[in-house]
Amino acid sequence: MAVPKRRTSKTVKNQRRTHKKLSSPSISPCSNCGEMKRNHYVCSNCGQYDGKEVVSK
Repeated sequence: MAVPKRRTSKTVKNQRRTHKKLSSPSISPCSNCGEMKRNHYVCSNCGQYDGKEVVSK
């Protein structure tokens, strides 16, 4: 049976577990039109990202 030589630190343990939170996409209202959109994505309703028009609608 494999036995670790050293104790796993809290930091290493938590870094390994960070992927568990990413299973559901984060959703927030668009600052321009108020439509719900995924974080870090262009709004599908108005086409704006970070206060700038990226896609003309």
